[in-house]
Amino acid sequence: MNIQGYEYPEGLLYDPEHWWVRVEGDELVLGMDDFAQQMAGEIVFVQLPNEGKKLKKGKKLAKVESGKWLGKILSPVNGELIAVNDELELNPSLINQDCYGEGWMYRLKAEDMSELEGLLKEPAEIETWLLAEIEKHAEDK
Repeated sequence: MNIQGYEYPEGLLYDPEHWWVRVEGDELVLGMDDFAQQMAGEIVFVQLPNEGKKLKKGKKLAKVESGKWLGKILSPVNGELIAVNDELELNPSLINQDCYGEGWMYRLKAEDMSELEGLLKEPAEIETWLLAEIEKHAEDK
């Protein structure tokens, strides 16, 4: 769905900190959402932690930098980092070009999938949240 120029594909879960999560069986794929990548500008660096890293829900997983922004990625679940998108090391702007596809960032193995219950998934709740975010950050753009 398109909300004021920001793409939010249905079927994904959205973290209020502007990360998306796609459930693939018992694994999760994580990336930056369209609003965050547009607000950040050109992404110039993505931290690629080692596979096997133990994750704690709400704790720092990695960081992302643009010319005007430095952000932390917080893990949406307890679990383990099982893969990173190595392409981002050479071309971090893949996030800007295709944040929901080639610009995916991390693959996680969750200990408990019920930890995803707090993420946004219904179109109406995503739209309400995003419109509030757009208004909150209107002067930042």
